[in-house]
Amino acid sequence: MALITKAIKGTKDVLPREVHKNQYIEGTALDIAERFGYKEIRTPVFEHTELFQRGVGDTTDVVQKEMYSFDDKGGRNITLRPEGTAGAARSFLENGLSNEALPQKVCYLTSCYRYEKPQAGRLREFHQFGVECFGTASPLADAEIIAMAKALFDELGVKDLELQLNSIGCPECRAKYNEALKEYFTGHKDELCDTCKERLDRNPMRILDCKSPVDSKIGEGAPVILDYLCDDCQQHFDRVKEYLTAQNIEYTINPRIVRGLDYYTKTVFEFVSDSIGAQGTVCGGGRYDGLIEELGGQPTPSLGFGMGLERLMLLMEAQGCEFPEAAAPDLFIVALGEKATLKAVDIAKDMRAEGFSCLYDLNGRSLRAQMKYADKLGAKYTIVIGDNEVDEGVAKLKDMKNGTETELALATFVSGYYSITLSEQLADLEINGEELDFNSLFGLGNNQN
Repeated sequence: MALITKAIKGTKDVLPREVHKNQYIEGTALDIAERFGYKEIRTPVFEHTELFQRGVGDTTDVVQKEMYSFDDKGGRNITLRPEGTAGAARSFLENGLSNEALPQKVCYLTSCYRYEKPQAGRLREFHQFGVECFGTASPLADAEIIAMAKALFDELGVKDLELQLNSIGCPECRAKYNEALKEYFTGHKDELCDTCKERLDRNPMRILDCKSPVDSKIGEGAPVILDYLCDDCQQHFDRVKEYLTAQNIEYTINPRIVRGLDYYTKTVFEFVSDSIGAQGTVCGGGRYDGLIEELGGQPTPSLGFGMGLERLMLLMEAQGCEFPEAAAPDLFIVALGEKATLKAVDIAKDMRAEGFSCLYDLNGRSLRAQMKYADKLGAKYTIVIGDNEVDEGVAKLKDMKNGTETELALATFVSGYYSITLSEQLADLEINGEELDFNSLFGLGNNQN
């Protein structure tokens, strides 16, 4: 029988046997963000198209070529978010966060949508971890978000990343730079792609971000933004570098980084890797001091970064980074007969209430088939309950790792189970000479805190 449909091109299913890797990355990202004082924000998956035209920039590839936009039934032009910053900035303004203590530090795990050619680590529906810091002009903040991104990579075990750093100045010094770029690229106008010919008058800096090999080659000889920075932007950039050096964070100056979105000012940066083929960006961000004002708010210096989680996952797998094992059931109850099934349901209820993962068969399989199923699930322990066990009120708990069995009373099964598993944890710690972790020892099940 043929499937009536398949997943849309550029989207990807994350299956139960793999999802724990995503959860590990996402949980680690939120943990790192919290250490730096960032709180999670959740914004709608779609916004008015104008938000991205104004916020992202109508000269960018994202707005011109890649957005999923449509008219809804009310005649409003709506766009699925192509990135996270604009929506977070809109929420910052609309919900009055600008009136609260500044800076406001927010982070998010979000899905984004861009119509571009699907390739390794790049999908049409993809996911981002991002942070935004609203309300500070300090170069210390620039260095801090870079340090946060590095801390996440370090925590995940990602290696061989190069931090590339640049400043693209403020509107004043960038205006002079744009004139120099326009003059340079006008001399190569006939060689530029059609898109960059349009950019020449409106935003020549976008040409530096073009993926066309011809245009990229031409861009190599273009003027460098660092030669056009005003005193304030130069001083800001110098302080960012000083703060990075103070944290032993190595960087490379790359004057060709402009990032792909119009809202950036001053500091821009990328973490790049060549572990998954051609050198690619794993994380990118910087300062966007004019965005909040562009969206209708008061001038509010701000900054942030975003990293694609699919690309990060690909990098981690390529480098052989360690992932925790998928959670396995604490207990699988093999029930034989209706009376035993009723007892299994009762025990499972109590086990789950205490925080343990407890399963039983739902398909009425034989003893052998149930044991085979429990083994496939990776259950840590099993217990077989039949009529005799119910009548006598006792059953044997089997450790699936070493095969040892312990007789437990069914009436006090949960406390007996806990006693057995706790003593085994203590024995393991004594054998391994590890430091006691009292949170894990006295927590219960897979939902320990």
